Amino acid sequence: MRYGLIGEKLGHSFSKIIHEQLADYTYDLIPLSKEFFHTFMAQKDFSAINVTIPYKEMVIPYLDCIDPKAEAIGAVNTIVHRNHMLYGYNTDYDGFRYMLVKHKINPKGKKVLLLGKGGAAKACISVVRDMGAKEVLTVYYKENPETISYETCYQTHTDAEIIINTTPVGMYPNTKESPIRLTAFDKLEAVVDVVYNPLRTKFVLEGLSKGVIAVGGLEMLIGQAKCAVEIFLGKKMEDSIIQNLYATLLAERSNLVLIGMSGCGKTALGKMAAERLGKAFIDVDEEIVKEINMPIQEYFSKMGEPAFREIEKSVVQKLSQLNNLVISTGGGVIKDAENIASLKQNGRIVWIKRAVSLLESGNGRPLTPNPEATLRLYQERLPLYSAASEIISENNLSLEKGLDELLYQYTQSFVK
Repeated sequence: MRYGLIGEKLGHSFSKIIHEQLADYTYDLIPLSKEFFHTFMAQKDFSAINVTIPYKEMVIPYLDCIDPKAEAIGAVNTIVHRNHMLYGYNTDYDGFRYMLVKHKINPKGKKVLLLGKGGAAKACISVVRDMGAKEVLTVYYKENPETISYETCYQTHTDAEIIINTTPVGMYPNTKESPIRLTAFDKLEAVVDVVYNPLRTKFVLEGLSKGVIAVGGLEMLIGQAKCAVEIFLGKKMEDSIIQNLYATLLAERSNLVLIGMSGCGKTALGKMAAERLGKAFIDVDEEIVKEINMPIQEYFSKMGEPAFREIEKSVVQKLSQLNNLVISTGGGVIKDAENIASLKQNGRIVWIKRAVSLLESGNGRPLTPNPEATLRLYQERLPLYSAASEIISENNLSLEKGLDELLYQYTQSFVK
């Protein structure tokens, strides 16, 4: 083994994909238990590795030389094996700083709350201090001389302007969790999450809904990987490669989520879009039928709409944790805000907007038995579709033109 990543749990990691895009080598994911970690480090059977939770501090005693920046931070995420010696570096610092600058998040003169106190937290603290933060407070579930508790945070520090999450709270598969209540902070300007799976955590989405700058950790991950590759191979790379790879990965990993009235063309457009984009197509209603083992109309008749919506929510939650899908939703999925929040974590939500006169009715659809009912339903749901969608794509002409419009709008959403 020459290159790779060590950590305790790596099932969520994008690092293999990123490194093999950045450089011409095979990059392995090496999950290590705490018991085997020490054996691995003592054997030194690698050319270069990256280090993630929980070993960024535990690797330090095994190093022969440590870069001054990494030593000052107190955490190492990059190790190179040269001439029988181990050299340690910290590229989390570089990746995090790149992300702040890219999104115009300037800590200078600001009060910053940093959630967590692991290796990533140490790098982030160094960055915001070096960028001139007025005050940096570490929030931890156990208060000690170096940290404050969440209770103290809510009591005394709701004037924080920047909040940075370095904990794993909200990471896949626990995507419904958020590390802190953002509603308590009335002077907030930006939130940053080092978690990158899901692409937008609940914490990030809550920041966006609050109207502040909100950034997930994928750009930091790519930025630190680029710097690690430079150290591994001893050559410089342009920063532009970070944004190019970020846009590519975001488009590949994101789900294209279609919402809209029954009969607007979600299924037909979704299947065509999936083929063009190289994504798998999933119809939420078809997944629900697998769960209930009967036609949806029959289930509506027997169990009622509330019971159906609970099944729908469960299916949506499962699908939302997956990547690289085109998801066609049922017409009423937007009635539950939790559905939309779940779908946004790994997806871009597109409203397929079609003139009411062109919508199909009947055909076994449980809520649209006739044109008049369709119009009433459309008027009822119009504000919900508008609020939930991030992109609007018209589908009033041919399917081919509708597909072209959909793909254009979707791909443009990744161009910044």
